[in-house]
Amino acid sequence: MSKIKLLSLAVIGLLVINLGILLFLFLRKPIHPEGDRSIQKKGGPKNIIIERLNFDKEQILQYEKLINQHQQSVKELDGKIKETKNQLYSTLASDAVSSKDSLENKLGDLQKQIESVHYNHFEEIKRLCKHEQIEKFNSLTLELAKYFAPGRNSQPPPKD
Repeated sequence: MSKIKLLSLAVIGLLVINLGILLFLFLRKPIHPEGDRSIQKKGGPKNIIIERLNFDKEQILQYEKLINQHQQSVKELDGKIKETKNQLYSTLASDAVSSKDSLENKLGDLQKQIESVHYNHFEEIKRLCKHEQIEKFNSLTLELAKYFAPGRNSQPPPKD
């Protein structure tokens, strides 16, 4: 076999491999976290919780009140976080480095409060549950972190 034929076969082989890789990259489905996709498909955390816990009409009404209180608390804390971040980054323009540590500590405290609000929200949901729903609630608690994953708080809470 001559060098030209061998070189031609190598070039054709490389082209086929490159086309195969390109087809693979463009035709495969993008990878999404399973939790986010399933939450969105089912209409958000509200509908998932109602469905999984088999809430009756009275429980749903009470749950919707809890949601409104929860969203209001989170929105208020998010506003405080944004305000504190603005104060923190404004120290870059001045030489007020002394307040940097206190602002960072304040941000940590605010984030801790948000986590506490989430936790308390689910304690209140647990209190709504009837005796036969507690086991379902306990299995649901294993998935709760998906509902409050990073990135979800940077947007306004969904209208649950």
